[in-house]
Amino acid sequence: MNKNGRAGWLKGLIIIVLLGIVGYAVKVYFFASSSDTTNYLFVPVAKGDIEKSIVATGQLEPKQYVVVGAQVSGQVEAIHVEEGDTVASGALLVEIDATVFETKVQNAEAALEAKKAQLAQLRAERELAELRQKRNVDLFAKNAVSEDVAISSRIDVKVLDTKITASIAQIKADEASLAGDKATLGFAKIYAPISGTVASIAVREGQTLNANQNAPELLQISDLTTMTLRAEVSEADVDNIRKGMPVYFSTLGNTERRFHSTVRQVLPTPTVVNDVVLYQVLVDIDNPQGVLMDSMTSQVFFVEEKQEDTMIVPLAAVKGPPRRPFVLLKQGEDVVRTPVEVGIRNRTDIEIVSGIEVGDEVVAGQLSSPGAQGENGNRRIGGGNTPRMPRGPRGSI
Repeated sequence: MNKNGRAGWLKGLIIIVLLGIVGYAVKVYFFASSSDTTNYLFVPVAKGDIEKSIVATGQLEPKQYVVVGAQVSGQVEAIHVEEGDTVASGALLVEIDATVFETKVQNAEAALEAKKAQLAQLRAERELAELRQKRNVDLFAKNAVSEDVAISSRIDVKVLDTKITASIAQIKADEASLAGDKATLGFAKIYAPISGTVASIAVREGQTLNANQNAPELLQISDLTTMTLRAEVSEADVDNIRKGMPVYFSTLGNTERRFHSTVRQVLPTPTVVNDVVLYQVLVDIDNPQGVLMDSMTSQVFFVEEKQEDTMIVPLAAVKGPPRRPFVLLKQGEDVVRTPVEVGIRNRTDIEIVSGIEVGDEVVAGQLSSPGAQGENGNRRIGGGNTPRMPRGPRGSI
């Protein structure tokens, strides 16, 4: 064989080998041999609900509450409510001994009456002085009195006018002082500023209060018809929280019941606990039946995305890069690599938008041992005593 013939034969052999390698690679890429299907764990494609959510913990508190304090010092004379009572706005809550304030008001009223009497006397004196002035003016015109007498009578009227003006001003000041004393007397009776429930009482009957430096706390009234959930969200997740975002939560005492609402506000100032930065998210919830109470601890779910009645497979069933996901689809005795379009994903499941159908079986894992058969004829991972792949509750993250 000449040199050119050997070169052509060698080139043809190389092409045949390359074609064989490419064909094998295509077969491996798109198909698995029927003997390998026994080593896979298959799950059917089913329809269901899926959501992606941010999980946090929170604590409930009344949206509106008032700490009622005392503005006057004295002894607590009577407490008209008990903890847990429901009160209306304006209801009498506490009475403080008002003897000192009543005496002060009586003294102020007596002093005011005396000054009003003095004012009446000054007005009477002015009237007399005015008559004298007219008479002296007439007599001066007839040269019956001197000019000094006429001038003096006119000055007497002006002096009395000045005294009357000062007396009126003093009476106004005393009336204002009396009004303040009466208001202080009124502070001896404490009324409910809002309607709500008496959450706590900090004093007892007979206790002496000192309000000279600060207002002593008497009790707290909370409006429990609307509660605020104060949830703590990590700085890694707070960027995904937005106003109006759907939220649901359950309390530790009743994990089966869910309460639904939306985000009201994300507070800008964080709290730092053991070097962990947490932001507080406020959620308001109606509580007409009073089921939710102050300081209850809750597990909170902020719903980022949600889809109902859609195709769902385990997260482990979808493989490949994010832009080109695929599943291993069972077709007869073969396992075929099938591109799919995906949607919402959480920590356990992923939504399939297109590419496969409900009822198709896809590979969710590979069996580590060809041992005992599992339920529905599928082998179990790791042998007969190993349970199936763990699956979390669908619809949470």
